[in-house]
Amino acid sequence: MFEFTHLRCFVAVAEELHFGRAARRLNMTQPPLSRQIQLLEHLLEAKLFERSNRRVALTPSGRAFLPEARRLLQLAEGAAMSIRRIGVGEAGTVTIGFTAASGYDFLPRIVRELRAELANIDLVLREAVTSAQLDALASGRLDIALVRPPVRRATFRSRIVLREPMILALPAGHPMAEREVIDLHDLGDEPVISYSPFEARYFHDLVLSLFGAAGVQPTITQHVSQIHSVLALVRIGLGLALVPEAAAKLRFDGVVHRPIRSPGGGMAQLAAVWRTDQENPAAERALEVILRQAPPLDG
Repeated sequence: MFEFTHLRCFVAVAEELHFGRAARRLNMTQPPLSRQIQLLEHLLEAKLFERSNRRVALTPSGRAFLPEARRLLQLAEGAAMSIRRIGVGEAGTVTIGFTAASGYDFLPRIVRELRAELANIDLVLREAVTSAQLDALASGRLDIALVRPPVRRATFRSRIVLREPMILALPAGHPMAEREVIDLHDLGDEPVISYSPFEARYFHDLVLSLFGAAGVQPTITQHVSQIHSVLALVRIGLGLALVPEAAAKLRFDGVVHRPIRSPGGGMAQLAAVWRTDQENPAAERALEVILRQAPPLDG
């Protein structure tokens, strides 16, 4: 079977129609070039060139073979370029897990950055809760996980990439909606919609810690797992709720959002997590882009 060297020699001669010029183009002497063409003709069992002292011309077989030879060379060169790009992280596939709430604002910003800087990398996005993401990361089904901290696995590394305030969501007609800032001390008698201690453990614990720091025992009327479900219940007047600031981008009609004043601070955090034995160069490049969004380590 012929080799790519044979094809390169054939295409050079076919385009130059001169063995001397083709040899110079290939940085070789004419005798070995002629031998390559003769060997290719032998392998194909077809004469590719008509040769004389004055001219070189393609035979009908040569004219038919030329586009095929060019196509094969282009495929080979394209494959080699793709492999090189994958090796240095300029191409390939990166699978990123994310929580539902991170999809409101942080993930769209990251995806825009990744597409702008790593246009040849294919992104696969998978929504999942934190525990499921960490399991998928451990098994290699994810390259990077965007989860709620803390992450306590020796085989993982993590970095906080987002800190966002918790804010109060309340029905538009609620008397407190007229205030610019709402103190958590004032919510002691208000019905509160909170988060499931199982499916949304991070926000469940965060909300209780904020109320605890404010010295308030909230009257929790509902527990749900998704932030958009929380807002839907707020809209129909079942209570007030603490949500991450990005939830305001969902723009639920009939729901307003106000900053809160709390001695507990009130910041929700998001961490990027990856394996210590990460071997995907494209994922390493993507991680660099993601970590540029991170707040200072001492922040």
